[in-house]
Amino acid sequence: MIKYGKLYVLIAGYNTMSKEEQKKVDIQGIASVFRNGMFGMAALMLLGYTLSIWLEDDRIESYLFFLSIAVGCPYLLIVSNSSNYTINTD
Repeated sequence: MIKYGKLYVLIAGYNTMSKEEQKKVDIQGIASVFRNGMFGMAALMLLGYTLSIWLEDDRIESYLFFLSIAVGCPYLLIVSNSSNYTINTD
């Protein structure tokens, strides 16, 4: 919804920026980062669910769920706040 539905207000901090500050941000790039990060996290969770059924061990599902959160959230924070997504207006 963020990438294709253009619901950029779901990105924390973007909707509180002034219009001038929003013009300095590559929101399409950040939306792509969020799309990729969320799909990656979902893939890990589905892998954990599938492996837990296949190997009959419920712990695998929990491990991969928490791993996806522990890796995905920092990834989203670090990459989306990098200088790669700021537009130089000079």
